[in-house]
Amino acid sequence: MSERSALLRRIRAWLALFLVCLVLSGLTAFPLVSELHWANALVDNEWLRRVGDGLERADSEYPFLLYGTDWLAFAHLVIAVFFYGVHRDPVRNVWIVEAGMIACAGIIPLALICGPIRGIPLYWSLIDISFGVFGVIPLLALRRMIKRLEAMPVDPDRDLATAAASDPATDPATDLAAARG
Repeated sequence: MSERSALLRRIRAWLALFLVCLVLSGLTAFPLVSELHWANALVDNEWLRRVGDGLERADSEYPFLLYGTDWLAFAHLVIAVFFYGVHRDPVRNVWIVEAGMIACAGIIPLALICGPIRGIPLYWSLIDISFGVFGVIPLLALRRMIKRLEAMPVDPDRDLATAAASDPATDPATDLAAARG
């Protein structure tokens, strides 16, 4: 296996890790009422009880409010779809990784500004911030590896074989032409 192929495999492994976390994070926004029942049965925490009570009341009296969290979950899944571009062509689509890094950074001011406005305890805002901090770690690694891949010389024969073997939907001739610039 060439160094380029090995690096591409590592990029795709880090990408898979990030996508699994992103999708799981999104999917957990759908069953919030059930999750809070479960969490409150396990942990005695005043804030979690308050959130659970609020969600139960919203679910029974104003179920349309939970539609907002359905959209939140859906947004996570849509964002994950964009990362398929990174899988297909990491160098050309590094901008998606960089946009993800910006989104992770944006979690910090959002939590610090909106948290107090909405009455969210500081410790909970810090938990929210941790999603941005931990989310950016695989994205930083991905960006670094993609920049290394970009700097590597292109071997046309090997790249045609690699492209065809790694992604049957890829048109090797088109990808090779794009790689040559």
